[in-house]
Amino acid sequence: MREAARAEGRTKLYDGRWRDRDPAEAPPGVKPVIRLKAPQTGETVVEDQVQGRVVWQNENLDDFVLLRSDGNPTYMLAVVVDDHDMGVTHIIRGDDHLNNGARQTQIYQALGWNVPVMAHIPLIHGPDGSKLSKRHGALGVDAYRAMGYLPSAMRNYLVRLGWSHGDQETFSTDEMVAAFDLAHIGRSPARFDFAKLESLNGHYIRTSDDADLISAIEQLLPHIAGGQELASAMTPVLRTKLLAAMPGLKERAKTLVELFDASRFVWASRPLDIGEQAKAVLTYDAKALIGALLPELESVNDWTAATIEAVVRPFAERSGQKLGAVAQPLRAALTGRTTSPPIFDVLAVLGRDESLARLRDQAGSGTP
Repeated sequence: MREAARAEGRTKLYDGRWRDRDPAEAPPGVKPVIRLKAPQTGETVVEDQVQGRVVWQNENLDDFVLLRSDGNPTYMLAVVVDDHDMGVTHIIRGDDHLNNGARQTQIYQALGWNVPVMAHIPLIHGPDGSKLSKRHGALGVDAYRAMGYLPSAMRNYLVRLGWSHGDQETFSTDEMVAAFDLAHIGRSPARFDFAKLESLNGHYIRTSDDADLISAIEQLLPHIAGGQELASAMTPVLRTKLLAAMPGLKERAKTLVELFDASRFVWASRPLDIGEQAKAVLTYDAKALIGALLPELESVNDWTAATIEAVVRPFAERSGQKLGAVAQPLRAALTGRTTSPPIFDVLAVLGRDESLARLRDQAGSGTP
């Protein structure tokens, strides 16, 4: 019966053959299903808050199953009873459930219950326009957490998918609650844009409290490569260093994973792992320059960004170098990378002993 209906392009799959027959005519030993005796004339209407007024002709809707032959309820019946018992007033779900809205409305009406307000929102599509699936990336909340997205940024991004409130892009949770309404949800599918999510996440990282970011990184450590190393090294002293480094670190990071990675120079142990780009910076001449600067840095006792800068700038001028030509070898030697927070902040965060030790490691390893 089902195959024949589908072959003919009919939505009505069951032909109603047992709708009005005497149960005594049923073959012996058959365990029947229980169907809704649905109206056959008129219309079933859903005043959808997103899709508008949606109308089905009852003649196209069949007597669908409520209880299976084993006595178990179908989803269609169970969800209606469950929502009614919980006092659900609004049903907000994907528009792939819109047809279910007609059948569930008929059950509510048959039971004499008030039909909840329904809103069927468009599904989220991937960047290529197809329905979002695993091939587009992570789908579960825990996966996005492991990728380093802040809950506040994720909420903000999701609430803006397919919904608008003027030109406003960023919302606090309280602002979302106050401003959100179903009427401003569009009917077209929204596209999940990882670049936009990253940009928004970067905004939330830059505006977050530094101590809160350290706590968020700590929660992330069990789920990322190298996380155990920092977890084992964490001490009150290291936490203080990370807190001091955070204003410079968070300016460039788009995810907590990037923030963790950028913080590596703060807690890395010696000998420092020097990246390939940093190795290219640490030429023989650059190491000789560090060697020449070392005695002047060793004379600094009040180790702050300002006092260090007061030594390095005049040194660069006397050496006939631009400040960047001195700062970049220092950065490579101190962090193992070619990008970092401002170099004087790096020196201040690492502290006098660690900074000088790392610089000596590189100044003493130059070969012509």
